[in-house]
Amino acid sequence: MNSKLTPMNKREAMNEKRRVAEIGLLMYPGSQAALHGLTDLFAVANRIADEHESSQLPILRVSHWCDDGESAQPAQLFDSHPTSDSRMVAVIIPPSLFQLTCEKALNRLAMWIREKHAEGAAVGSVCLGVFLLAQSGLLDQRTATIHRTYAKALEARFPAIRVDADKPIIDDGDIITAAGLMAWADLGLRLVDRLMGPSIAASTAQFLEIKHCDSTQACGSHFSPILTHGDSAVLKVQHWLQRKGAVDVSLSMMAALAGLEARTFLRRFRAATGLRPIQYCQHVRVGKAREMLEFTNGTVDHIAWTVGYLDPGTFRSAFKKVTGITPADYRKRFGAKT
Repeated sequence: MNSKLTPMNKREAMNEKRRVAEIGLLMYPGSQAALHGLTDLFAVANRIADEHESSQLPILRVSHWCDDGESAQPAQLFDSHPTSDSRMVAVIIPPSLFQLTCEKALNRLAMWIREKHAEGAAVGSVCLGVFLLAQSGLLDQRTATIHRTYAKALEARFPAIRVDADKPIIDDGDIITAAGLMAWADLGLRLVDRLMGPSIAASTAQFLEIKHCDSTQACGSHFSPILTHGDSAVLKVQHWLQRKGAVDVSLSMMAALAGLEARTFLRRFRAATGLRPIQYCQHVRVGKAREMLEFTNGTVDHIAWTVGYLDPGTFRSAFKKVTGITPADYRKRFGAKT
């Protein structure tokens, strides 16, 4: 009997070692068929990842969820890997052509979104899908983007949200909002970049012949915090840091919020996130600075102050350590051309 594995058997054996990352796509009254485009995008990413034959790359599991008008929780309509056991790492709310009005359905879905976020899933919305995300309360005291046509309506309905319709996408770590009606591809690629790395995201974009941000390829992925570690005390602090942009925070404040002694908090935070709190805050701040350098005209010193650095020199050093280039060079290469 030949004990050698065939190429197909080798791939099957390798796939058994790969972790599975579930992305939930949420249908709601009036949602667009972008859900199917995202399903195809993640399928392409999986195919490209398979070709690398690496046990380090996850398998993306895509599930579709829909409010049936009766149940307290959305019902699952589709699962690309039904026999897999995985934790949901992201929820995507697709766009709609119409403003969301069914309050009862929105409240049910908003509760489900809050639950998944509390369990460690990142949440992303596209265009008018942000209204459903806003209904969950997760955007309160945060900045979100939306199509310019609906910016004033979002501000009026949810005054606790800072609306910035000039940015095509705002990646806030655990919350991502994309502005345009067709921006579902941008959001999908951002998640592929997060979960599989910039080279897989770039190859996926190339295969689908869609544009992909060069900054993630040249300077590494935008900060992708680990949220599915299962330590609820640490996750509570992570959500708080993302909301505050890691500005005006201290170790004692973080430990108190987690309800832990400082030394215990340090140990658990590093075990859960892979980073010390000071490193984590640095990545959050640099991530926000990258977006400001790409989409605003503020001076580097002003951006440094805005993201929490009192000394511009310290900011420049931290920025270069994370991205490999200076803030000024980053803006020259990736800033919006006007």
